[in-house]
Amino acid sequence: MMRSRDLLVVGGGLVGTLWALLLAQQGHRVRVVERRPDLRRASVPGGRSINLALSDRGWRALRLAGLEQRIRSFALPMYGRMIHDRDGQRRFQPYGKPGQAIYSVHRRLLNAELLTALEEQPGVELLFEHRCVDVELDVPAIVVETPEGERRRLDAEVVFGVDGAYSAVRQRMQHLERFNYSQEYLEYGYKELTIPPAATGGWQMEPDALHIWPRRRYMLIALPNPDGSFTCTLFFPFEGSPSFAELRTEADVEHFFAEEFPDARALMPRLAEEFFANPTGTLVTIRCFPWSYDGKVLLLGDAAHAIVPFYGQGMNAGFEDCVLLLGLLRRFGQDWERAFKEFERQRKPSADAIAELALYNFVEMRDRVADPSFLQRKRLEQRLAEEYPERFVPLYTMVTFSHMPYAEALRRGMLQERLLDELMSMPDVEQQWESPTVRQLIARWLQELPPYSEEEFSLPAERVQ
Repeated sequence: MMRSRDLLVVGGGLVGTLWALLLAQQGHRVRVVERRPDLRRASVPGGRSINLALSDRGWRALRLAGLEQRIRSFALPMYGRMIHDRDGQRRFQPYGKPGQAIYSVHRRLLNAELLTALEEQPGVELLFEHRCVDVELDVPAIVVETPEGERRRLDAEVVFGVDGAYSAVRQRMQHLERFNYSQEYLEYGYKELTIPPAATGGWQMEPDALHIWPRRRYMLIALPNPDGSFTCTLFFPFEGSPSFAELRTEADVEHFFAEEFPDARALMPRLAEEFFANPTGTLVTIRCFPWSYDGKVLLLGDAAHAIVPFYGQGMNAGFEDCVLLLGLLRRFGQDWERAFKEFERQRKPSADAIAELALYNFVEMRDRVADPSFLQRKRLEQRLAEEYPERFVPLYTMVTFSHMPYAEALRRGMLQERLLDELMSMPDVEQQWESPTVRQLIARWLQELPPYSEEEFSLPAERVQ
């Protein structure tokens, strides 16, 4: 059993709240410091939400915390992509095997459930509207600014920085010698929009798919909500033509959507109003290292590895941080510094890998999903997966429907892409599938793909609880 400790979690968002809950369930005394008001009791400004796509890695963490059934009550399964052409035609592309789905979850509903579950634990204190303004790494302690504008110092045995991409804890660690840090913004922003429920109630489009309007240099997506609405997000260049800079008037917006997304436009009665009322968000990738300091401070989630949202893995990766870290704390007992070092050593390569994969998937979603050659490539990928299920696993499946480390998924995925490149270069490859040339090529490449076993990478509950 772990010794009970006094802990500080900076950040009351999704990952911070889940991590605080897991710590409290282990008997620790936990204070959570959050700069924003309690979202369950206050009006939170809208317009910056990208609906969450909860997948296997995230479900495992919620299951570990005992929250799976509570969250499933409002999680909507999406079994694939629904691709919308300019002429209104729709094509469905399944994500994986029959029955496999990612789940649309409203960010605020999930965060509220996590906060409520956390409050139910003994030894927990939630401090809302307390902004972290300094961190004393050697103590450790933090200095917060209270709602009254006063400064207060909070001591702890360990401080966890789970305060997002613009982490105050990480900013203090950046002053350390040999601390590596980089941030890279896309030249794209995002705008939240809405498709409301039908007048008679229910959804105006299929609720069991993630809807995508791919348009080469930009795209619109839509994810379902339990009330029958869809949260839509336009990913669009800041500059150039077309771009946010070009759409200056309501007439500009109406004309652009009527030309590029006519079937979506028909379902958006408040399009122009929302377009100008909602802020334009930015998309950043953040990499840093080390994540820990002297066994006293540790970064988790976006504070350590913020990524763009195009693989739907930002929250899932942060939740997986919690599962892996809890397992290491149990493994190393009282030596938390050793656990922290092992965590960052194991996790950093996968954090870098999912950052790369998220950028790659933006190009796929925006440019390739409507391309005939991409569809042929997917057919070949599916045939290989069916014929060699223990060796050839589609990259999306490894990332979304398994617990394989992201770094290993990327490594295997790159090998598989090279095999597909060679197959695609062969004329009439689908008709020549059983020919000796094709079979020999496949056999040669499969030698580099060891048999895959999900059990090898899974962390059953008994190993972390």
